[in-house]
Amino acid sequence: MAEAVRDNAVWRERGRRWLTTAGSIVLALLVGAILMVVSDEEVIGQYAYLFTAPALPLGATWAKVAGAYSALALGALGSPLALASTAWQAAPLIAAGLGVGLAFRAGLFNIGAQGQAVWGSIAAAYVGFAWPLPPVLHLIVAIAAGLLAGGVWGGIVGLLKARTGAHEVIVSIMMNFLATASLGWLLLTPMFLRPGRIDPIAPQIRDTAPFPILFGQLHVGFLVALAAAVLVWWLLDRSTLGFAIRAVGSNAAAAGTAGMNVATVTMITMALSGAFAGLGGVMYALGPGANGVATPLSLGLVGSVGFDALTVALLGRSRPVGIILAGLLFGGLHAGGLAMQSVAQTPLTLSTVLQALIVLFVAAPAIVSALLPKVRAPRRPALVGGEA
Repeated sequence: MAEAVRDNAVWRERGRRWLTTAGSIVLALLVGAILMVVSDEEVIGQYAYLFTAPALPLGATWAKVAGAYSALALGALGSPLALASTAWQAAPLIAAGLGVGLAFRAGLFNIGAQGQAVWGSIAAAYVGFAWPLPPVLHLIVAIAAGLLAGGVWGGIVGLLKARTGAHEVIVSIMMNFLATASLGWLLLTPMFLRPGRIDPIAPQIRDTAPFPILFGQLHVGFLVALAAAVLVWWLLDRSTLGFAIRAVGSNAAAAGTAGMNVATVTMITMALSGAFAGLGGVMYALGPGANGVATPLSLGLVGSVGFDALTVALLGRSRPVGIILAGLLFGGLHAGGLAMQSVAQTPLTLSTVLQALIVLFVAAPAIVSALLPKVRAPRRPALVGGEA
């Protein structure tokens, strides 16, 4: 009886968290609509007739908001090509988000996913253009190199925290700068600089290295990201190491008292976290560009995927399924943002604002409860640690 009551309480709490997330998305869309209206001089001008001809401003507002969000939805979901674009945009976010979420579950804040993604892209791109290997094997080796590079970069943070007590947030932030500087230096060396060029750009990777495209549209990297999510789920929920990770995240002192080696768990978790973040960088290094050809390694290749992964992990509440859904949501916002800009003349940056608003409301559930009284805030955010 007591177990049934406890299970019911757990499911109610999870339900409140899902409602809070849904409410956060709704509020973000509402705030985004307000921003669209106030930033459009033509629509704002119609509000001079609010009391004399209210149909004019209300009609203009509806046309602006509905047109923008319709373009966003069509650009993200409106066709097989749009779905493929959303999946491709989501793949690196899911991979890196899994790394950040894994660290969260151990009570660790891996702010260094950006640097780990950079090193993942460096290693994968080098194998891609420098090693002549047969198809399939070439892709597998390049992915493994990226995972290893990201894992080593994350493992350094875990080692410093476990052995010296250095705070992982500060160390990982500094490691981001080191990774970016290292990439800039490497791109000027003969080993990485494309022959005949003086600007920092690496050679094109070989045709045997990129992720293939299935059915003419589906990027295989997305399937790899889903497989990584399954692996993380199994690791956390079905393995002894996963139990130790969750135990340390819930209460490191109690886990140590129970006989767990907290330092070892910390190092392993950060290394695994870095490996998955590195996989996010691999997606860019081996993924097709806009013209179907892999984009060569350069300073801005991975963009801000490591920092975006933080928002994905937060929105997904550090759970693999949640991270997949959050990655798809943000991937859709990225893919649909271009359509929103070209069709509805809405700035592309609005999609970034929507992402920030969603995370803001998720991180502050009391705001959601205050604005949407029907949605009760969860007792705790459960972004880190054990069971949620």
